[in-house]
Amino acid sequence: MKNIILVIEGMTCSACSNGLEKYLNKQNGVINANVNLVMANANIDYDENILDQEKIEKYVKQAGFKSGGIFKEFKIEKENKTEKIKFIVFSILAIILMYISMGHMINLPLLAVFNSRTNPIIYTSSLFILTVPFLIYGYDILKNGYKNLIHKIPNMDTLVSIGVISSFIYSLYGMFKIIKGDYSYIMSLYFESSAIIIYFVKLGRYLDGVNKDKTKEAIKKLVEITPSKATIEINGKEKEITLDEIKKDNILISKPGEKIAVDGEIIEGKAHLDESFITGESKPIMKKDGEKVIAGSLNYDGFIKYKAEKIGKESTISEIIRLVIEASNTKSPIAKIADKISGYFVPTVLAISIVTLVVYLLLGFNLSTAISTFVTILVVACPCSLGLATPLAIVVSEGICLSNGILVKKSEILETASKINTIVFDKTGTLTYGKLKIFKIYNYSNLKNKELLQIVGSIEVKSTHPIGKAFSDYINENKQVKLVVNNFENMTGYGIIGEIQNQKYILGNRKIVEKFSIANTHIEDEKELTAKGNSIIYVIKNEEIIALIGVNDIVRKNAKETIKKLNQKNIKTIMLTGDNKETAENIGKEIGISEIISNVLPSKKAEIIKKLRKENKKVMMCGDGINDSPALANSDIGVSVKSGTDIAIDSADVILIKNDLNSILKLINISENTVRNIKQNLFWAFFYNVLMIPIGMGILRPIGISINPMIASLAMIFSSLTVITNALSLKKLNL
Repeated sequence: MKNIILVIEGMTCSACSNGLEKYLNKQNGVINANVNLVMANANIDYDENILDQEKIEKYVKQAGFKSGGIFKEFKIEKENKTEKIKFIVFSILAIILMYISMGHMINLPLLAVFNSRTNPIIYTSSLFILTVPFLIYGYDILKNGYKNLIHKIPNMDTLVSIGVISSFIYSLYGMFKIIKGDYSYIMSLYFESSAIIIYFVKLGRYLDGVNKDKTKEAIKKLVEITPSKATIEINGKEKEITLDEIKKDNILISKPGEKIAVDGEIIEGKAHLDESFITGESKPIMKKDGEKVIAGSLNYDGFIKYKAEKIGKESTISEIIRLVIEASNTKSPIAKIADKISGYFVPTVLAISIVTLVVYLLLGFNLSTAISTFVTILVVACPCSLGLATPLAIVVSEGICLSNGILVKKSEILETASKINTIVFDKTGTLTYGKLKIFKIYNYSNLKNKELLQIVGSIEVKSTHPIGKAFSDYINENKQVKLVVNNFENMTGYGIIGEIQNQKYILGNRKIVEKFSIANTHIEDEKELTAKGNSIIYVIKNEEIIALIGVNDIVRKNAKETIKKLNQKNIKTIMLTGDNKETAENIGKEIGISEIISNVLPSKKAEIIKKLRKENKKVMMCGDGINDSPALANSDIGVSVKSGTDIAIDSADVILIKNDLNSILKLINISENTVRNIKQNLFWAFFYNVLMIPIGMGILRPIGISINPMIASLAMIFSSLTVITNALSLKKLNL
């Protein structure tokens, strides 16, 4: 299976995106297709043995749209100046057209040559001449409307096209009659309606485009983080090159005030770097030889040389952008419902408009009134606002999440998070920093503590568990030589095994002692250590316990405050850890978690999550993304507390880039407001159509209330702007 994200041109409403999505999903070789109206792209999983990009683009064309090629998430286009100039020109033409056709209604001075009574033929011809450019201007609308009708996926363009062409053809007939001398048709001309409908639709799209761009600001800011150029060292000389020219293993130079061009490793020099855009750490961090740097980091004060490791799409920033783009191409349950409704909406409106036309003629209304009503219904019911209701709110919210250090991989999370009632936390590395320190040693051997820790540290260095870091830090801080370790073995959930100088050492918790049936006469010492919140390491040699080491952790900043606020929201919090009961309960007591599940193997964590979900709980699992992967995958939402550089290998639904547990509260808050905003948008979209379609049909005509096609097109814009404004109001969310 392969994946491709294509730029899609010609989509104007949810009926477009929904229709294209359905059409693509019907094609042989397409595994799954998601079409995004706001981002104007399609995310397609396909069988490479059946399809390729060229064939997929043919399907897009067959559906009535155009592929703009691979979506380049790193080059978001700026506003098209040509379109802006066109819009200004047609705004002037629209004013002239309205002035000639309706100026006399409000007693505006008008040139005698354009007087409909004294010069009806010139008046009619001028309206026709001014309308034709608008038909050319809206050719894309008319073409798409026709194509989508042919492909049985009628959309907003279809409604507008039928309305515009109907009123234009009827006006041509009236023009013919006027030229023949029947001046009674002067009041039955709808040239200006055809033109102004197209103008207002274009106005709506122009405003939509401007506002959609605002929803992408967070992505744009990320794109702009990396510099456009970099300094490379070649044969001892410096040369300025573009980012595209950088290759892996190139030696790059960064001077004070410059940004790091690509992810890499420092090989010479040191400097304070600002990585706040990724880590949230407000203070610059000192980086020196052997340490990693992230593209976009600002060099405050040093001269460094670094080797390029991750370039282009492999970089941390590019990975974040890719994940955001992919998230915007997934759909929440509420979005799928809206898409389904909009798929039926357009055909229903077409049917209503045709029935109304026929009924008006049967009731004896003249053809002019019947056609005007027919066109009004088509225009006023255009589902622009319905199509924007969900995707705009989702994209705005994703931007808010990103600016707050929350990377959401699936847009459905923004709906699900509001329903969470149980949050399960891993302890080490999640509720705590995982920065363990050696607290106390019970040495039962004839080795000195320094020798014992050298042996333990040499083995623990090979471990990926946070406890191992305490020992590797000890060796580095005390500048001890690492001993050669053979036959290393990691026993997940128990501990590790290694051989040094032909002696086998077993390191782990009490479970490893029980697993190997080792006699344990040191329970009291263990209790003393655990009472003070230590994690326990048993050191075993020749089937005998030679030492007991207590390692202590630091509770993560804001952990206590976060748990307190979650409890206030009636969200149940649970600590799920492989650590011993005493240590876990000490940490739980300190931060306010009352339910503790300890001594749990990583493989068993997933079973506990499944059990909670079977109890109809909506479960969020928050872990470090390594040992907790099965549990993260089995929860409703998997949240990983990780550093920015680990983003690419993480499998969670949500990544807290800033490693701040308070971000969980922010995510839930954003989700609650997003769902509320979407429901408001859908209400206004449906309320507008429910209200305006009957008015367009003329139900209120007996009491003197009616609308014409031009007012209908203006009302359509008002509906879309209401939804857009409401969606953008999310940006004012106070977190």
